[in-house]
Amino acid sequence: MTEERPGGEMTLVEHLEELRTVLLQSLLAASVAAVAAWFLSDRAIDLLVRPAIGPVGDLKFISPTGAFMLRMKTAIGLGLFLAAPFIVWRVWTFVVPGLLKKERKVAVPVVLSSVLLFYAGAAFAYLVILPIALTFLLGFGTQYLQPMITAEHYFDFAVRLTLAFGAVFQFPLVVTLLTWWGILDPDFLKRYWRWGVVLVFVLSAILTPPDVASQLLMAGPVLLLYLISLLIAQGIARSRRKEAGKDVEEPRD
Repeated sequence: MTEERPGGEMTLVEHLEELRTVLLQSLLAASVAAVAAWFLSDRAIDLLVRPAIGPVGDLKFISPTGAFMLRMKTAIGLGLFLAAPFIVWRVWTFVVPGLLKKERKVAVPVVLSSVLLFYAGAAFAYLVILPIALTFLLGFGTQYLQPMITAEHYFDFAVRLTLAFGAVFQFPLVVTLLTWWGILDPDFLKRYWRWGVVLVFVLSAILTPPDVASQLLMAGPVLLLYLISLLIAQGIARSRRKEAGKDVEEPRD
């Protein structure tokens, strides 16, 4: 007997209507949060430029609308950051009616873990990687080749690096889910670890700004995440084998 899904069946039109409601509510929440974040955008900008103060100094904007557009982008980004818990909750309430009972128990930890890992990766990039990358890259200047970094260029660099680290920190969660579903075998990760290293460097080159320093700074933590993911996958595989062994050893009536 198969496990039934909770709730009644919804038609395709009802699913689309519910999806539209989720999207509109999420957009509204992000918009309201962005408007509120506008009043904090000046402080947020001062906080975001701290990693650049040492190696770069004060940042400049070179167009009349530069500061305004930068504050707008900061307000929107900060609004999405503040509205993220509500957006994740609404997406979860949309998905959960179609999940099995067993899947519903896993959904909440998975969503929370994904959000926390993303924030952890972004914080790691901001606190550790960004200052190192700026110091290293600007160190190639000479007496007659001095940096003049604009605020726009710095924010593009910082945001791309931060989002990239937030994304790659999802790696252990992805490996855990694939192993739990039986799609990925930890022996596969061990057998082809050399190809895994190559893939890590390729992804680092794609996700980071086009410079060797950023790619190497990402590749190191990602390789560590690869090792952690392998250990997690092996633990899950051993647990599943023990459960399977218990099921076989149980006496039948």
